[in-house]
Amino acid sequence: MTALAFRDGELLPYADVNVGIGTHALHYGTSVFEGLRGYWNADRSELYLLRAQDHFARLLASARFFGMTLPYSVEELCEIARDLLVRSGVRHDAYVRPILFICSEGIGLWRQDLRESFVMFHAPMGKYIGEGGIRCCVSTWRRPHGSTAPTRAKIGGVYASLALARREAMQAGFDEAIILTVDGRVAEGSAENIFLVIDGKLVTPSLGGDILAGITRASIIEVAERELGMLAVERDVNPSELAFAAEVFLTGTAAEVTPVIEIDRRAVGDGVPGPVTQRLAAVYDEVVHGAREEYASWLMPVYAAEGAASCGEAATADGAASGEARR
Repeated sequence: MTALAFRDGELLPYADVNVGIGTHALHYGTSVFEGLRGYWNADRSELYLLRAQDHFARLLASARFFGMTLPYSVEELCEIARDLLVRSGVRHDAYVRPILFICSEGIGLWRQDLRESFVMFHAPMGKYIGEGGIRCCVSTWRRPHGSTAPTRAKIGGVYASLALARREAMQAGFDEAIILTVDGRVAEGSAENIFLVIDGKLVTPSLGGDILAGITRASIIEVAERELGMLAVERDVNPSELAFAAEVFLTGTAAEVTPVIEIDRRAVGDGVPGPVTQRLAAVYDEVVHGAREEYASWLMPVYAAEGAASCGEAATADGAASGEARR
């Protein structure tokens, strides 16, 4: 079946959705975007989109912050995603990327007549950054300060510095970078939030520390409390604590729950994924594949007739869904 993409009100073959070389967003990073995971459950012949309403609520919030207009509600975006996946016949784990961008062509940082375009497409996705634990380094690049670039919005141009950090890490032989804030505190990975297990407590940088408020981050905080009885401590994290943590792991839509077994060529704990990380990763995998009914509200079934109706119910106008807009 031909892969399709949605652009400005119509479904088209993916290959037919193109932009010109002079497109404003290509030159200046003027776009806002999201990323959603879809998980295929072969036993149920169902594809589950994870926390779709939260992602689309945050997309709308990012657009408003950037002064862009996305002419769809959370509910309508859910239906677009569902229709796109069904008509494309997607029956495997997938990644959905909605993006709103300045599509006008021409040279110049800004002008009043710039036009916008909205596209949603999908692609297969397996593991994002390896299996069995990854090796990280602390990057020389810093997370932009909130006064320089907004941390709550997913704006394309902001990700250039994060891409530099990951490139630096991979060129040095590591799998991923850990990025500090401008004042030297631990922030996050290049596209993930970070957690540490210290003295039996789950610790993660606070949302006031110039990090993205991750949807997976919030999900893991909830799972840890419900399944392990561990309340997450959200606070500033000193880089030296990375060396003394019993466990470290990254979370994100693409990364899911990824154990970190080495940082700057120093083993984390025993140098293998720890029990807390393993337990959270196992529960998360059950949740996203629809095996845990108590988390069913997080999932939008794509092929079920009631799929569209179940999405968007928890989302609020200011980008909050089930509490807050998260990664």
